Amino acid sequence: MMFLTVAEAARRWGVSERTVRNYCAEGRIPGAELIGKTWAIPEDAERPGRRSRTPAKGRTLLEALRAEKAAGMSGGIYHYVQVELTYNSNHIEGSRLTHEQTRLIFETNTIGVAGSVRVDDVLETANHFRCVDTIIDSANRRLTERLIKGLHAQLKQGTTDSRKGWFAVGDYKRLPNEVGGRETAAPEEVAGRMAELIARYEALPRRTFEDVVAFHADFEAIHPFQDGNGRVGRLVMFKECLRNGITPFIITDEVKLFYYRGLSQWGRERGYLLDTCCAVQDAFAELLKRFRIEV
Repeated sequence: MMFLTVAEAARRWGVSERTVRNYCAEGRIPGAELIGKTWAIPEDAERPGRRSRTPAKGRTLLEALRAEKAAGMSGGIYHYVQVELTYNSNHIEGSRLTHEQTRLIFETNTIGVAGSVRVDDVLETANHFRCVDTIIDSANRRLTERLIKGLHAQLKQGTTDSRKGWFAVGDYKRLPNEVGGRETAAPEEVAGRMAELIARYEALPRRTFEDVVAFHADFEAIHPFQDGNGRVGRLVMFKECLRNGITPFIITDEVKLFYYRGLSQWGRERGYLLDTCCAVQDAFAELLKRFRIEV
């Protein structure tokens, strides 16, 4: 089969190259393939009808995320995941940026400041968008310490913490810390416990929803980094859902108290955290139905 480039299709159909990329990302050109960072379009493809705005059925979530990311498409599932995952994960950890400010940073690289804004909140928001791209690009890869440390390095790049001599950006903590009044792994224990956790997880013949949540709970109990553990942990959880064909979910600010309780109770009662994750997973599943996307 012969293929056209985006530019060739745009000239043939009398539209912009951006329009052609959007057609491809929306699944409106049968047989179009994303090769690297560009689209290959069947030579006999016809321009989609002007009225057709319904994406083709059968796209998986990962396919949709990658296609929309490559096309720079707004208003789709990629746009939704970037804004919602970043806003909620940062807000849970104390960011003062509003949902609207988070959206503006993603869409326009501006903030629309009303009142004082912490520079670190802005930096960590922009950095988190890059982290989401990383988990989409690496979704099918095995989970490794290098990948997890890389997410932490991206998240904390350029922040106030990165200028502190005792703060290890992209590496495990050097000083003891705690979460919610609970002790976490001592710095000298972290490397061994993280290696053991990842090896045990990767040895599973098939990873289920509960396995992914269990990894997250164990990761947060270790608390391997000086700061940023919650955000890195939730990014990893989203990635592993994509990797294993599990409907992913976003822990929203509205359920953070249930989420924290679930983490604190994990060693005694797993139901609290699993129920919380199930609830937000159901909400995300309904969203995917509206976008006509499969897991």
